[in-house]
Amino acid sequence: MGKVWFQLSVSVDGYSAGPEQSVENPIGVGAMRLFEWQFALEAWHRLTGTPGEGVENASTPVFEEALTDYGAVVMGRNMFGGGTGPWPEDPPWNGWWGDDPPYHTPVYVLTHHARPPQPMEGGTTFRFVTEGVESAIEQAKAAAGDRNVLIGGGPNTVQQALRAGLVDEFELHVTPVVLGGGERLLDAIGDPQLEQIRVVEAPGVTHLKYRIVR
Repeated sequence: MGKVWFQLSVSVDGYSAGPEQSVENPIGVGAMRLFEWQFALEAWHRLTGTPGEGVENASTPVFEEALTDYGAVVMGRNMFGGGTGPWPEDPPWNGWWGDDPPYHTPVYVLTHHARPPQPMEGGTTFRFVTEGVESAIEQAKAAAGDRNVLIGGGPNTVQQALRAGLVDEFELHVTPVVLGGGERLLDAIGDPQLEQIRVVEAPGVTHLKYRIVR
């Protein structure tokens, strides 16, 4: 059986989303700076349709692992988007990623509002879970089989999974950015015992990977 894990970029003051999050600015003011390290990569440009641009550096294998090391994904409503409350119908909200989202696996979206599954191009199907994070991860594990389950975010979903003891490993991409406010990633998660797996230093980021010891 695979592991349950997450990987997210964070500021040096511990935030993975900035202040004033909104439908128009879902990760908050200034938070796009957390991802400048990956926007510079050739692997990012290849993913987004501009192959041949960008650079290769020590972040490349870390980024490529994050793109492939899962068989199902769990994410929160805010990461899927579309605002709060009942789902918009005209037009329907099908996520931030266009007709062919990058996941190519089942994706389980935590929400308070039921909705039928939404199949997309490329093998991604969004399934909407109203029973909480434990149910979402259980369904994702069943779908992933022997492969891993990736918790895609955002911070609140990660916190719920950590508090429930459902996370096996995680990787923080720590960036030289101070946001000064927003949504902290590791607030109110208890005191898990961590074993460091690796440290990778790269331009504009340090990648820190941990295993949760039980």
